[in-house]
Amino acid sequence: MENQPPSDLEKTLNLDFDKQNEIWLTSQYTLRKLIGILGVCLPLLLYVFLYIDSGYSSPLDSISHYYYTRANPVFTVIVSLLAIFLLVYKGKEPVDFIFSSLAGISALLLVLFPTSNLTDNCNDPVFPESVMVLRVSPGRVLFHYISSGVFLGSLAFISAFIFTRSDKPAFARTARKRMRNRIFRTCAGVMVLALAIILTNFVGLVSDDFFQTYDITFWMEVVALEAFGVSWLVKGELILEG
Repeated sequence: MENQPPSDLEKTLNLDFDKQNEIWLTSQYTLRKLIGILGVCLPLLLYVFLYIDSGYSSPLDSISHYYYTRANPVFTVIVSLLAIFLLVYKGKEPVDFIFSSLAGISALLLVLFPTSNLTDNCNDPVFPESVMVLRVSPGRVLFHYISSGVFLGSLAFISAFIFTRSDKPAFARTARKRMRNRIFRTCAGVMVLALAIILTNFVGLVSDDFFQTYDITFWMEVVALEAFGVSWLVKGELILEG
């Protein structure tokens, strides 16, 4: 049987069926694309799953609060996959591996140490979508916040300072590379700004009532995750190839 030219999907995911003794995930480009896709899709998948399962159409207090709903498997699986992919990502230099590993470990920790409960009781009449309640633990919640901050902070650093590197001096870089670098820095800035806005509530500069009324934490986390995902999709050359 003659070899068929690779399809668009095979090219996108670097699927080489001629190399029969190798596993699929051997390319860092593939890892970058998968990490980017998972980051972009996480908020949408959580929202859609909970809506289909329970008919609940309002955002929760944060992305992490979906852990306490029927969307728990979606949250746990996707964040865990992100953690694994980040841990096996090597990059070009040791600093790449250090920060991707830091992001990966932080992602695992924020799953292992969940945020605060949605309600005080499972299937609360006020919030029947809550199917899990954990023992109240301020220490666990604080550790979750720290892990989440380190996770997004590490990804912002990677986008701003690692993805923008080049073997060529600035004047010799192509227009496409300069455009990609602007996107990387913009994505990093968006992530840092989103974290800073969330921090204003954490340190008491903005009231809980304001944040809860307008779902500020949820939307800032969505913005940060989308920026993170876009950054990795560009680096994986699914967007702006070359």
